[in-house]
Amino acid sequence: MTLELGTLVVASLAYLLVLFLIAYAAERGRIPSRVTQHPLVYALALGVYATSWSYFGSVGYASQHGFRYLGIYLGATLSCLLVPVLWRPLLKLTRELRLTSLADLFAFRYPGQATGTLVTLGLLAGTLPYLALQVRAIVESARVLSPSASATVLGLGFCIITIVFSILFGARHLTPGERHEGLALAIAFESLVKGVALVLVGAWAVVSIFGGPGGLQSWLDAHPEALRAMQQPAREASWTPLLVLSCAAAFLIPRQYHVAFTESPERDALSTATWAFPLLLLLMNVAVPLVLWSGTALGLTGPADFHVLAVPASRGAHALALLAFLGGISAASAMVIVTTLAMAPMCLTHLVLPLGYARAPGNLYRRLLWARRVLIAAIILAGYGFYLLLDRRAAGLVDLGLVSFVGVAQFIPGLLGLLFWPRATRVGFLSGLAAGTTVWGVLLLRPLWLGGGLPPGATALAALLGFSTVEPWGFVTFTSLILNALAFVGLSLATRPSSEEAEAARLCAREAPSLAAGSVTAGSPEEFRRQLAPVLGPDAAVAELDRALAELGLSQGERRPAELRRLRDQIERNLSGLLGPVLARLAVSEALQVDPQARTALAEQLRFVEERLRDASGMKGPVRELEAVRRYLQRILEELPLGACALGPDQDVVIWNAELERLSGLKSEEVRGQTLSRLPPPWGELLSGFASGPDADAEAQVRLDGRERILRLHRSLATPSGASEAEPERLEGAVLLLEDLTERKAMDARLAHQDRLASVGRVAAGVAHEIGNPLTAITSVAQNLRYEEDPAEIQERVQLILQQAKRIDAIVRALVTFSHAGAAGSQGEPITRVPLAPLLTEAAQLSRLGRKSADVQCVSHCPESLEVVGNAQRLVQVFVNLVTNAIDASPRGGLVELFAEEAGEQVRVRVVDKGHGIPPELAQRIFEPFFTTKQPGEGTGLGLALVSSIIREHGGTLEVDSQPEAGTTIRVTLPKAMARHDPAPPAPVSS
Repeated sequence: MTLELGTLVVASLAYLLVLFLIAYAAERGRIPSRVTQHPLVYALALGVYATSWSYFGSVGYASQHGFRYLGIYLGATLSCLLVPVLWRPLLKLTRELRLTSLADLFAFRYPGQATGTLVTLGLLAGTLPYLALQVRAIVESARVLSPSASATVLGLGFCIITIVFSILFGARHLTPGERHEGLALAIAFESLVKGVALVLVGAWAVVSIFGGPGGLQSWLDAHPEALRAMQQPAREASWTPLLVLSCAAAFLIPRQYHVAFTESPERDALSTATWAFPLLLLLMNVAVPLVLWSGTALGLTGPADFHVLAVPASRGAHALALLAFLGGISAASAMVIVTTLAMAPMCLTHLVLPLGYARAPGNLYRRLLWARRVLIAAIILAGYGFYLLLDRRAAGLVDLGLVSFVGVAQFIPGLLGLLFWPRATRVGFLSGLAAGTTVWGVLLLRPLWLGGGLPPGATALAALLGFSTVEPWGFVTFTSLILNALAFVGLSLATRPSSEEAEAARLCAREAPSLAAGSVTAGSPEEFRRQLAPVLGPDAAVAELDRALAELGLSQGERRPAELRRLRDQIERNLSGLLGPVLARLAVSEALQVDPQARTALAEQLRFVEERLRDASGMKGPVRELEAVRRYLQRILEELPLGACALGPDQDVVIWNAELERLSGLKSEEVRGQTLSRLPPPWGELLSGFASGPDADAEAQVRLDGRERILRLHRSLATPSGASEAEPERLEGAVLLLEDLTERKAMDARLAHQDRLASVGRVAAGVAHEIGNPLTAITSVAQNLRYEEDPAEIQERVQLILQQAKRIDAIVRALVTFSHAGAAGSQGEPITRVPLAPLLTEAAQLSRLGRKSADVQCVSHCPESLEVVGNAQRLVQVFVNLVTNAIDASPRGGLVELFAEEAGEQVRVRVVDKGHGIPPELAQRIFEPFFTTKQPGEGTGLGLALVSSIIREHGGTLEVDSQPEAGTTIRVTLPKAMARHDPAPPAPVSS
């Protein structure tokens, strides 16, 4: 049976048009996303692996090598077991870094234009035999059904049709980085068509030719040589080369990389692909021996490669033959379309754009789009040219495919180094790739054009190593990969990676970004636009900037250095999908310069770690435990009642907790990554000045919401092990703690005032007694004065009255001075040089106004020239409380002594009594508010608590040394003021 060529052409065009309509409907949203994004669609799209090689060539390969044909598909199945190790890391790199091709991936990891160019040329050389395979398969399969058809017309016609549909499928988008949902759905549909067609032909052959499964078994029993021909080669020859090549090809050949990583759906579909993709290959391969045995049973004389068509054609099954032909069209066209859509952007970014095409005047996007269309046509026509140059004696379709597989396998060492060996260098990769590709080109590619097999020397070496000389690709695979790996490892160890290579290796290994990466010099997105315009053009600069801002969720008013660095990196990633990683890096580096002296914000490292832990949240073991610890510590930090701000080495904000958000009114997401100096007032000046200042503790007054607030600041510097804070270049950051003391200060002021009033009350009785004596004397003298006539006597009486009046005035003034303290407490009170001797004398005099003071002597031993730094009024309150307590604790007729002496840069004051002492269990509680050992009504329990607070405010210390029934000594240390003259010898002052 034959079919007219016109029928074949019309059927092929109609089929391709249906594919295009499916893709168009998906892109227009006519097909819901739950279909286009379904994991099974992704798994079926991976079926582009099965091309004319699988559809036609597997039958021919099985006729010569038996069940070994399965090795090509078992290797692809084994690659699915490597999904966690290889596929997922590659998918993450592709998405995060916008690496749309294998050349982009290698050019990013081994930076340099030479890398992208050599990889592209290597992939192009490996792709051309595969393209020629598709052309040859379509030409010869069409001539099986229409023997009179012209091979030239068939070949050119197929190429022109695929050029048109390739452009329609994929060259209408501005960037190759966008996922073509329509293309993925169309390729999945093609996989169904070719799979169903092949299975139907096999099932029809069993029923029509053998009469069913029983008839097939009877035929095999009658022809044991048929089964033996399938089994014997599988036992005698090695499967290893086939498994290695097909395992690598499952994700390394351009079309597979494009579908697996560039066209992968947003939802995780790899888990489904690990079983659905091998299942598709299994169903297709079940039909291969059935078709082969059917052709043998029918005695077909043509090449076994095309038994899929010849078997139904020989029995007059017109519709099935046409369906089988469409299955072959599906397999070939899918391969050509996807391969050219993968190779055209690769050639554009690594072969054309480096020549300066991107800097030509005009619209950048339009020029790139037309360049891709031209390259699509050029690649397909180059495949046709390779088909014309092929030696007509070349073996079957599978042999052509294996030549491509060996060429692509040369990227295996470089890929393993990319993922698992940060020490690998560009020199090693390029050298290994050049060595392996040279062996491949001389021993496999050259014979395709010139005919013949391995050179005599290579043949002898292959036989010596135990390789079959009939299948040279096994020996070439071994030798090329060995030389490749040796050169790659040896030269990588002999050379040192550049800083750019080291940073790329760190990103490929998903390690934290380097602190030495730098920060952008531009201060706003508007500066980004101005700097990008000369490189990309005004329109493209605006479009790329807006796109990056939208993807990161940033605004045009962004000013944070860390976020601007993220914006720069995002622009570079987006341009990488448009121009390739090499030119994208060059363009961005030229326009958006980085300050090499500035280090990457520590906030970026923390963000990276959080993302890694978030990605690993479903894992078990140490990673899960680490994530639990991180969340626990983060919760503690967020719930801390103090404002906490963690800084990186350059004062960039890493942590800004919830309490500090409440206190400052600044959100963590607004502050994180900014340097302190860029924070809005008053926080920028306050915190940056304190962070870089000499003091580790300080108090500051700031005006917030119309109120004056008092803040205590504490700083702790973070240094690596073995370093000191005196080495600023080794500091890793700092932690600032902020505490709002406003309410506490107000409370302290109120408590102090209440304690003064309580003290005034206790003193009131003593005041009445003290004033009563001179008042009685004044009254008596005044009464007697009426009867005095002698002027001398009168003068003497008047002087006596004045003396007693001055005594009363001194007592009243001391009381008023002590009791007067406003509600503001210590706010605004001056800190000055305070002579200590008069202060202690005044405190002793005030203390004598108490109830027992008349029976207790109080003596001060203090050099007249000794001075301290503080507030006189607050310090009087301290010593009045201490001396009063000492007098209360002393027995009648006792003695309270005050000693003062220098102690380096401090002054030490001791208040000593010989009273009943303090029990050890109460010694640490006497400074607690409202705690007192006195009887009810005799004390408030606030005096010593306020004494402790005032001493701390002055930067001093307070200690108690007490023994029961042996007296108490209270030691107070205060900052010393510089003496103006030598201290005088101590002189006792009696009160």
